[in-house]
Amino acid sequence: MACHSFFVIKMKNAKNIAETVQAFVQPVINQLGYYVWDVEYVKEGSEWYLRITIDSEDGITIDDCETVHRAIDPVIDEHDPIENAYHLEVSSPGIERVLRTAEHIEAWAGEEVEAKLFAPIDGKKAIRGILGGIENGIVTIECDGKTYAIEHKKISRMTTVFDF
Repeated sequence: MACHSFFVIKMKNAKNIAETVQAFVQPVINQLGYYVWDVEYVKEGSEWYLRITIDSEDGITIDDCETVHRAIDPVIDEHDPIENAYHLEVSSPGIERVLRTAEHIEAWAGEEVEAKLFAPIDGKKAIRGILGGIENGIVTIECDGKTYAIEHKKISRMTTVFDF
């Protein structure tokens, strides 16, 4: 149980770090003409990553990512919110973007999504359909004439779907 509690504390700290970083980089990013789509502070293997995902009405290029990286790197260093070594990554959300927050879900209501679930619903571990939105923590997805009402916390990953 102690390991589980430690993991929960680490995850809460990672979330707090992401929120703290977002608060001071967002004005810088906005001033450059972009907006923050997401900020994550995650551990993969033995490495920590601070991922800042940006977007704009015109989309994002590699040059945009480099511009933002150069602008926010000194700001992050000045605030020094992270004690351990980490990699700073700035990227675009891509065509098939991850929808993590209620704001993301609302922004993409009416679009096709795929929700992967922690546990099956009606025998399905993934539901692909039209996103209805989110209300009181319940995400609705219309799939094959049926509306699924899924607790947001029961969705492991939800992405937009783009058919090529």
